[in-house]
Amino acid sequence: MPMSYPREFREDVVRVARNRGEGVTLHQIAADFGISYSNLQRWLAKADVEDGVKPGPSRAELSENSELRRRVRLLEQENEVLRKATAYLSQANLPKMIYPLVRELAEDGIPVTVTCRVLKLHRQHYYRWLACPVTNAELAEAYLANAVFDAHRDDPEFGYRFLTDEVRDAGFSVAERTVWKVCSSNGWWSVFGKKRGKNGKPGASAHDDLVRRDFTAARPNQVWLVDITEHPTGEGKLYLCAIKDLCSNRIVGYSIADRMEARLAVTALHNAVSRRGQVAGCIVHSDRGSQFRSRKFIRALTHHDMVGSMGQVGSAGDNAAMESFFALLQKNVLNRRRWATREDLRIAIVTWIERTYHRRRRQPALGRLTPIEYELIMASSATQAA
Repeated sequence: MPMSYPREFREDVVRVARNRGEGVTLHQIAADFGISYSNLQRWLAKADVEDGVKPGPSRAELSENSELRRRVRLLEQENEVLRKATAYLSQANLPKMIYPLVRELAEDGIPVTVTCRVLKLHRQHYYRWLACPVTNAELAEAYLANAVFDAHRDDPEFGYRFLTDEVRDAGFSVAERTVWKVCSSNGWWSVFGKKRGKNGKPGASAHDDLVRRDFTAARPNQVWLVDITEHPTGEGKLYLCAIKDLCSNRIVGYSIADRMEARLAVTALHNAVSRRGQVAGCIVHSDRGSQFRSRKFIRALTHHDMVGSMGQVGSAGDNAAMESFFALLQKNVLNRRRWATREDLRIAIVTWIERTYHRRRRQPALGRLTPIEYELIMASSATQAA
């Protein structure tokens, strides 16, 4: 049973219900999408409030109120951080370690994230300090960095070689390479030297191919396929990211948007997980599109304890089972007529997936059963075996 219905799915059901044809009842739409009639009524009532048809606080208003309360609480915490930091730093003119103040504020209930952001500190450095006291080597390195900084501040035109001479005159026995490392890590360069920019982080690496064109799965949530397709409308292109379970060929999650970004794939994955429940260890196979190589998608897989898999570059056969679903969608929906608006095409896509593909289209690979019937039979067999 699904843990919850994704927001995008609920909105699609409301669209279909509002645009239903003559003779189509709400009971029939609820049955087509596999939801209860009471759920459908509740979603329609909430949608009426959101659209201003009925009185009541909308989701945007509730979200805005919650956001305002959160911001007020955050401002109060930031003011408390600044107040205590000012009092702490004004006690003497000597330099102080700020991490004890962070720990003291954390004990008072102010999150470490807030304190570090206000004081412009790195949380990783704070937690490292909290776990292990400063070593002698780190202390010596800090003294050396202070000496290099003092010399650089006095003579900003000096390069690291001249700074080495200044530091040695101050009593430090240090090599030029060590001073260069200090300058490099802190960005202390001669004002006459060439400008140095920061290199961007490298992109996420692709996964290995764990499927190898074996498009079979013994149980649900064992192997998922994911891909993105697009189709033009009178308002511009519409993009669909769909996720297919190889066990039953069911589309367990999808997301539809007017832009093909990494967020499209991440939303589809979250929607699938929210409907399927326990998915730890599930293999998610895709092509090497940038959306599936993005850091957001990689983080989403890690968050749900899922395993990524990717086919080879330019090899459509490595994701052929997903391409076959898109071919069916192309023939049965996308190419049937010209679509004037994205809304019309969206309603047609979700209706075909939920009503026709899941509940009416029998597949030879499933023993002439629909994906929903096949999963019900598997669930019954698993219950009896237990």
